[in-house]
Amino acid sequence: MARESNEACICPLEGVIDTISKKWALLIIHVLGNRPRLRFNELSKELEGISPKTLTDTLVVLQKEGFVGREAFSEIPPRVEYFLTNDGRELWDAILPLLQWTLKRENISHEECKGNCRKKPRHHRKS
Repeated sequence: MARESNEACICPLEGVIDTISKKWALLIIHVLGNRPRLRFNELSKELEGISPKTLTDTLVVLQKEGFVGREAFSEIPPRVEYFLTNDGRELWDAILPLLQWTLKRENISHEECKGNCRKKPRHHRKS
């Protein structure tokens, strides 16, 4: 009986890894995954500690890669909203198990982490 393999070709992963391995990329994907649309300042508030330049640069990269969409409205003052594209939503769905595994590994409840994780440098594994 042949054993089912978990092997996969990693070649297509190279470009995606370059994008999502950037410090803030997965956090931006996660925040946008939790909300349908966010304006720049709202996104910045959710990502405490990110500089406006880093947020702008990372959003541009995520847009070029097709994970994040941007809609500008012809209003005064101008309004721009960011959202996950279909690919971005699929990526968010794919990283949710990783986020849940991390909480479990760190023995941290979702409630405990929510609102505290951005205030600490990072979670440290509890013994």
